Amino acid sequence: MGDQQIPYTPSSLWRGVPIESFPPLEEDISTEVTVVGSGIAGITTAYRLVQSGYEVTLVEAGRILEGTTGYTTAKISAQHGLIYQQLQKTIGDEKAELYYKANMAALQAIEKNMEDLQIDCDFSYQDAIVYGETEKAKKLIEKEAEIYEKLEIDGEITNDTALPFPVSGAIKMHHQAQFHPVKYLLPLIDYLKKKQVNIFENTRAVDMEKGDKPKVITADGNTITSDHVVIASHFPFKDFDGLYFSRLHVERSYSVAFKAEQTVPEGMYLNVEEPKRSIRNASDTNGEPLLLVGGEGHTSGQSEDTWQHYNNLVNFTKDHYAIQDIPYHWSSQDMSTLDLVPYIGNITSTNPNIYVATGFAKWGMTQGTIAADVIHDLITERKNPFEELYSPSRFHNSTGLKSFTKENADVAKEFVKGKLPTKDKKDLQDLNFDEGAIVKVDGKQAGAYKDKSGKVSLVDTTCTHMGCDLAWNNSERSWDCPCHGSRFTVEGNVIEGPATKPLEKISNDNEK
Repeated sequence: MGDQQIPYTPSSLWRGVPIESFPPLEEDISTEVTVVGSGIAGITTAYRLVQSGYEVTLVEAGRILEGTTGYTTAKISAQHGLIYQQLQKTIGDEKAELYYKANMAALQAIEKNMEDLQIDCDFSYQDAIVYGETEKAKKLIEKEAEIYEKLEIDGEITNDTALPFPVSGAIKMHHQAQFHPVKYLLPLIDYLKKKQVNIFENTRAVDMEKGDKPKVITADGNTITSDHVVIASHFPFKDFDGLYFSRLHVERSYSVAFKAEQTVPEGMYLNVEEPKRSIRNASDTNGEPLLLVGGEGHTSGQSEDTWQHYNNLVNFTKDHYAIQDIPYHWSSQDMSTLDLVPYIGNITSTNPNIYVATGFAKWGMTQGTIAADVIHDLITERKNPFEELYSPSRFHNSTGLKSFTKENADVAKEFVKGKLPTKDKKDLQDLNFDEGAIVKVDGKQAGAYKDKSGKVSLVDTTCTHMGCDLAWNNSERSWDCPCHGSRFTVEGNVIEGPATKPLEKISNDNEK
């Protein structure tokens, strides 16, 4: 079997296909609808609106399909772990059933788009299966099965899995699916191009003026004036007192693709216990079968050694499969809401022409697709059956308060911890090549990264969103915020929000 190594640089299986590039916005423009963000939610929303005759402009802070959509496990499923027993408690049976129907409607919408545009995207129907290995997990699975029956969810309890290890119980949801998300979305981008939609890359939206004609302001100072603005940028870059930063929990998770000697199992699997293990089959660019294993979620910016999470996934897989190669590994970040149902709709009740889609809790393939339908129907003033379910203005008294308090206590703890002197600061001269660390420069704390040629980048590690201290992410080589999940490059540029301003650079007088 040999000792297969994880490749040095992360790369996503999905981004191995050619992706066209688009120019940045360099002037002030007007349009009917501005969509900010080019993941599955933004692209599908733009597609739906263009189909309905709207003039749409799509803007992306980096490259298209470079956010979470390019780094997903790409399951199209309404089975999101054992979520229905949680939803039954927090939002009740009726809305829990709606949640299932919304995610199944998303699968149908994806099928329709594939048919309309003749898309070939490695789509296959699979059963989704949540499995457990303990007696406690078995009991939880049995409880979920009772709720499936009550909500008329198409599924069943089973002990028959294709996994190479015993399980104490499993629950199957029939007729779910998986696909290649980038191959699916590129034909939608082509459609937008044919319809003369303006697509701008490297155009970071950093601010917005509200009103009858909201104005999106970019980092370069250009503006886009429109009748409607859709914020599908993962974390809303502008809050308008919706307090999203306090209502979203940000988690990072990891994926590794393996070439295995055995047959890769059919079905899409997720375990009940922690740490999470997500298992599905896929294929590489030559059509060779791959085993995709994901999991190891943790609050963003709150893991001291992110490489360890990849190692844990490799060790788990090697326990059960003979591994020939590890061609891809990647990680991504996603948000969860207080009640685990995404926020999709008007950003606040007082801003009827500004919309948000966020909090997909790692199930963005379906939730991002249904977001497009809900927002399309709000803009075209049609009644959508899921509008109330996803409304960002909802608040359920029985929910949320506990996790809201915990989330903000965590944030406060990280904030305070970040303001105390840390013991593990390194001396600048002790930095290895391709290493980042907190260092002391002229008596002050700074974030340093030494590249492979020995060049050092120094930044102030105070997050520009709300002042938390950043942590070094050693597998992605980025500075990550433990409070609200903002991420920055080694030079201090924003990778992911809610931060919109870059980190302050610190001059390095010691450099030659």
